[in-house]
Amino acid sequence: MHIDLTGQAAIITGASSGLGRAAAIAFAAAGAAVAVNYNSSEDKAREVVDTIVQAGGKAFACAADTSDEGAVIRMFDETAKRFGGVDIVFANAGMQKDAAYAEMTIADWKQVIDVNLTGQFLVTREAVRRFRQQGDRGVSRAIGKILFMSSVHEVIPWAGHANYAASKGGSGMLMRTLAQEVAGDSIRVNGIAPGAIATAINADATADQDKLLELIPYGRVGDPDDVARAALFLVSDAADYIVGSTLTIDGAMSLYPGFRDNG
Repeated sequence: MHIDLTGQAAIITGASSGLGRAAAIAFAAAGAAVAVNYNSSEDKAREVVDTIVQAGGKAFACAADTSDEGAVIRMFDETAKRFGGVDIVFANAGMQKDAAYAEMTIADWKQVIDVNLTGQFLVTREAVRRFRQQGDRGVSRAIGKILFMSSVHEVIPWAGHANYAASKGGSGMLMRTLAQEVAGDSIRVNGIAPGAIATAINADATADQDKLLELIPYGRVGDPDDVARAALFLVSDAADYIVGSTLTIDGAMSLYPGFRDNG
């Protein structure tokens, strides 16, 4: 199946590294013009842009703290000015600040919720506003596509990561609620929920491969391209009848492998 995003403009938040980087490169390879959002890693974002441009694609690096409403609006303004509109928004930016529950500070709780959940709200709310304002640009069956980055921890509890798990549980319900509200406007909203993927944010969790693989029935840790390919499919017309769904990408981790032998 060939996926073609030619003529479409995409914003990918947190695209300077990890899953966002892989998605930006994949979307651009499929023909999309990509706004590579970053908060603090300008050099890494420019490296992603260079990779895309050298391969013949279109991209620019766009600084914005996605938990800042004004910064989010400016990011959309700049993208629309450069590319003529916005057709795809992947709310990918996220972070972890881990601690045991009783030791977690309110600052660490708020920072994770602000980025992982409030940031997704601000980015996707602006996406809905822009899609409605610009209408049908004639580049896709939907007038706009929104993709939320969630995690298997929207359903699997994760001791020592209460803020992260809470943000991802909230992300899943936020996605489904938004999808229900805007499907009638021809706006498609979906989510992806990766499991153990070999990225910097998961470096500690993926360090002990033998122990980790006990939790993954498929027998391997995922790589960023596994997630990028799934994201690319969901924002394409090949997935046009998929609305309000979360695609889990985890090698069966969320199937509770401890119960394979009746627990």
